[in-house]
Amino acid sequence: MLSMKAKYALRALTVLAKSKQDMTQSKVIAREAGVPIKFLENILQELKRNHFVESKRGVFGGYYLARPAKDISVAELMRVIDGPLAPVRCASLSAYQKCDDCKDERSCQIRKTMKKVRDAMADVLDKTSILDMTA
Repeated sequence: MLSMKAKYALRALTVLAKSKQDMTQSKVIAREAGVPIKFLENILQELKRNHFVESKRGVFGGYYLARPAKDISVAELMRVIDGPLAPVRCASLSAYQKCDDCKDERSCQIRKTMKKVRDAMADVLDKTSILDMTA
């Protein structure tokens, strides 16, 4: 499930992708994305630490995408903000964890179904860029 934090991060990156300016101030991003400024500032710092955005300080400073919007996938952002895409750990590729109550993982229908869910989500989200989100 997409957290509010990931949703706000997607909105912020979309605002930056649409921007005609070299840099956009956080208060402008907050207004255009409909995100509370205090919450957004923390998100922008996390996006900066993870190389989605860069910033410049000062009166004429602001934020800008660290790389082209076409090169940032929605899945990449979601994995950074929310963790693995799989709905259960035993279906995760990056954060696999065996279920304590599972008797036979190979025959577990829940795991098989959740792997299909993970694969379908990843297929869509890996192919969707921030640029696509601006359309």
